Amino acid sequence: MIAAILLAAGESRRMGAQNKLLLPFRNTTLLGNAVTSLCNSDADEVIVVLGHEAEQVRTALPEGRFRVVENPDFAQGMTTSIRAGIRAASPQAEGLMICLSDLPFVEPSDYNDLLNAFRTARVEDDHAIVRPVHQGRPGNPVLFSSEYRPLLLAHEKLEGCRGLMQQHPAHVREVEMTTDHVLQDLDTPEQYGTVC
Repeated sequence: MIAAILLAAGESRRMGAQNKLLLPFRNTTLLGNAVTSLCNSDADEVIVVLGHEAEQVRTALPEGRFRVVENPDFAQGMTTSIRAGIRAASPQAEGLMICLSDLPFVEPSDYNDLLNAFRTARVEDDHAIVRPVHQGRPGNPVLFSSEYRPLLLAHEKLEGCRGLMQQHPAHVREVEMTTDHVLQDLDTPEQYGTVC
């Protein structure tokens, strides 16, 4: 069983005054697109972590097989949202896929390629970490074996889990992706303007 944790709690300050998760994209919003893609993947459980403007964002969520958890500490950094999602994940989850909601081009098939790679890697290494790369550049989402759950919950650095991967390089499996979907995040009005 693999739990997908979609981080949707940030303040998106670089996008300006508007919450970027609510920006129009593909007949829905950036967040709606991300949630739908994850729900259409083979992830066994989908958890959406809200924080900034949680009530407004919640009303924009599409229908789907996901659960919502709110992170009251979202302003302290991304790691607090990762912890909130992990606490909400099923205890039976053998893998935790940390997903970003501002990667609009990641398709269900991209998620499935990573899920399959993780399942294969875990047979050989119960501490496997899987991350996508494209032409040598690392992207997201990253999948952690459940053995890292205590370390992820105790992780103090606020910028995410990069440091945890650096501490366990022997367990990191890189999956070469056929597209750059895992790299294309939208942080600024300029980036959004080039795709919408």
